[in-house]
Amino acid sequence: MSAEIDFTKRTAEPKPEISVPYPSDIYRNIQVLLASNSPRRRELLSLIMPTFKIAEKRDIKELYPSNLSPEKIPEYLSVLKAEAYSDILTDNELIITADTVVILDGKVLGKPEDASDAKRMLGNLAGKEHRVVTGVTLSSRGGKKQDTFSEATNVHFAALTENEIERYVNIFAPMDKAGSYGIQEWIGAAAIDRIDGCFYNVMGLPLHKLYTRLKTFFD
Repeated sequence: MSAEIDFTKRTAEPKPEISVPYPSDIYRNIQVLLASNSPRRRELLSLIMPTFKIAEKRDIKELYPSNLSPEKIPEYLSVLKAEAYSDILTDNELIITADTVVILDGKVLGKPEDASDAKRMLGNLAGKEHRVVTGVTLSSRGGKKQDTFSEATNVHFAALTENEIERYVNIFAPMDKAGSYGIQEWIGAAAIDRIDGCFYNVMGLPLHKLYTRLKTFFD
């Protein structure tokens, strides 16, 4: 006769802690700061940087010249944000600033003002291709050493019904997201049929390019 096994008494095996490698050994002695309140950017950076701190928020007027090309806006704003911290950076600190914009038909879509505005934006995005551009600035040594770059990803949206748009906005409340959507949410799985470029870039940080730039920043 086989003995019965009481599965209710089984305990899960403890999972070993996994730490991601530094982009370069120099970062063992560098304090990396992320100047962002976005939980998505914090989560993304943790995939390539084992330790970092969130920089204290500073009031920054995110204004740019009216004649600036939409694709240049993220880089411009990332530099603007970096300059706001230049007076507090020490030689062993590096700060990462970033800005992401959604561009549809040559026009920038920012964060929606309210639910109605979010639904309008999604209605415009549905069935079309748009471009997501993220600009990033790495800054150290009191702002005397900088590296600014950007990444672009083309996002193809399938058609969306008014009911689908309304349900998404009501459930996920994407008021803190440029273009009124998060690719990592339901809408990314159900309505985005393909992307051309970096997936993480659409979330807010172009991780591969960021990692390679961090590797060589202090060379």
